[in-house]
Amino acid sequence: MAIISSKQTLFLLFSLLHLVAITISQLKLLYSDCINDYGNYTSNSTYKQNLDQALSIFTASNSSGNGYGFFNVSVGENTEKVNAIALCRGDVELASCRSCLNDSNYKLLQVCPNQKEAIGGYDNCMLRYSNRSILSKEEKAPWFYVWNLNNISNVDEFNQQLDSLLNNLKNQAASGNSLRKYATGNASFDSQTIYGLVQCTPDLTETECNDCVGNATNHLPKCCDGRQGGRVIFPSCNIRYEINQFYNSDPYSSPASPPSPSPPSTNTTGTEASPPSPSPPSTNTTGTEASPPSPSRTEGNKSSKSSTVIIIVVVAVAISAILLIIMITFNIRKTKQKKEIEDDNVDTSMTVESLQYDFETVKQATENFSDANKLGQGGFGAVYKGRIPNGPEIAVKRLSQKSGLGEIEFKNEVMLVAKLQHRNLVRLLGFSLKGQERLLIYEYVPNTSLDNFIFDPMKQEYLNWETRYKIIVGIARGLLYLHEDSRFRIIHRDLKASNVLLDNELNPKISDFGMARLVGIDQTQANTSRIVGTYGYMAPEYAMHGLVSVKSDVYSFGVLILEIISGQRISSFCITDSVEDLISYAWKSWREGTAFNVVDPTLRGASRNEIMRCIHLGLLCVQASVADRPNMANVVLMLSCSSYTLPVPSQPGYFARSSSGSSSSSNVVHSQVRGSNISREKPGEASVNEVSISEPYPR
Repeated sequence: MAIISSKQTLFLLFSLLHLVAITISQLKLLYSDCINDYGNYTSNSTYKQNLDQALSIFTASNSSGNGYGFFNVSVGENTEKVNAIALCRGDVELASCRSCLNDSNYKLLQVCPNQKEAIGGYDNCMLRYSNRSILSKEEKAPWFYVWNLNNISNVDEFNQQLDSLLNNLKNQAASGNSLRKYATGNASFDSQTIYGLVQCTPDLTETECNDCVGNATNHLPKCCDGRQGGRVIFPSCNIRYEINQFYNSDPYSSPASPPSPSPPSTNTTGTEASPPSPSPPSTNTTGTEASPPSPSRTEGNKSSKSSTVIIIVVVAVAISAILLIIMITFNIRKTKQKKEIEDDNVDTSMTVESLQYDFETVKQATENFSDANKLGQGGFGAVYKGRIPNGPEIAVKRLSQKSGLGEIEFKNEVMLVAKLQHRNLVRLLGFSLKGQERLLIYEYVPNTSLDNFIFDPMKQEYLNWETRYKIIVGIARGLLYLHEDSRFRIIHRDLKASNVLLDNELNPKISDFGMARLVGIDQTQANTSRIVGTYGYMAPEYAMHGLVSVKSDVYSFGVLILEIISGQRISSFCITDSVEDLISYAWKSWREGTAFNVVDPTLRGASRNEIMRCIHLGLLCVQASVADRPNMANVVLMLSCSSYTLPVPSQPGYFARSSSGSSSSSNVVHSQVRGSNISREKPGEASVNEVSISEPYPR
């Protein structure tokens, strides 16, 4: 039996503690919003000290708020004053309430590290703070939707019963006193029961609570129509319904009349002393649907049991994490070894001869390049569908211009590009030559291109938000592979919706990568006189000055995100009476806090937070400053980690100011030919004859 040394033991101990910290830090808020309208603070500012003190008051062991799950505190004065409110669900006991708030405190400060106003919460509690007065004010924004994925059968009858139930609960909650405005109940539906919950912050008046809940109820059809469960969360109230009972018995006796409340803890001196920071959250509250613990006989016993449970859960999670990491490490090593073997096999078996197709065979497969088999026409040539005898369907690109490469160089470049293999890239199978004719053979992708879906009113229904998000992530991963993970760096130069193909499961595959190599354009030049791309998708520094880099592709990706979310082309964006283009409209709407206006109406019931985050990311990608744009590694990180805080974007590269006569800055360009493909020899000169139509296959 192997003996573990003291160093190994110490290493494992530190690993265990580190994993505990990771486990804690990864607890995800059910909902959150960092509000930029009221300014930011720095880590060593008085506001930060006051905020830490205010939040620590909520979770202090002797803190009970108003005794019924509502807390309100103000710390500091003047511009450094922090006003904070916390509300726990009406069926949650005080100990569980404090635990939930502790988790929320810790996580919200991570998600919103410098905004003076923020809101967030889990299932059992909600927390918000601001530098403005928020007590006794009805607020209905921002709002959040959460819904059950299962559908109801008889929607009309269900909605009738639900409306009646929520209306009754609204009246009950609103008629509560200044300590609690909370009501639960149920209604029968067929052989099932609908359970409902309505709650307002008790600082609202009866009229305000009625109004808030009424507005929340009006939001339900936008997210939850026909669903077995749903909820709408406003800062001042929230509603929820399910066909399973999700709330517990009332742990409080109904308060007859409010006692004289003690004044909230206040720091009116603005002292610079460092206040206690909220401690890391315990892992027994994760924002899931789990019921709170049953009441125990004494607070002391409850605290002891809670601590024991916390320790057991943390240790169990940490040990599981260690085992998981060991398994992941083993699998990664195994995968790497397998990949190395596969790469070796590719290197030895993939030869120029193995990639070369007989020209007459390909010609016959496409029926002599007939119009009936033509899939599209692009700047580099036409694309045809074909089928090799006793082989698969293929897509054949017939290059229309003479390559700048000799035959041997062309063959070598084809072999290099053919070795670029990723699930989000269209695979280059080979080539064919005959005299001046040059053909590229690609895998055939049956669902054509992304633009045929997102811009088609009939096909848009196939692309719900989950699918669109999957497409965004897939494109990002494909670009990351081209930029950083492939054998050599590839800059696409013409990323757009028509160059993203969709397979049978609507997974995205980027086409046309490597075309610059295959037609002899120098990929190593930072400043090129050969501009190839599509106006609207092209980064301004590339379109105007021929400056090309991986950040040029990042810009195109940002445009693509905005198109996918809005369902409209960059070249023909139209909303209400606005004369702005898509990028300008998205930027101004984001600045004004109305970015959701950009969203395709068919997506209005989807995850608001996720969509808003993607709009934010899209604006980061289209910034005028090349240095400010994220690289694709950071883009993938931002998409995969919702707790990653996105920086504030600066003005986009193409920003159309209003036509009020105001002068535009030097870096502002508004192209009048957005959406046109161009291939030009000198920066600033686009040849009309070279404008071509986008096509759905590798161009």
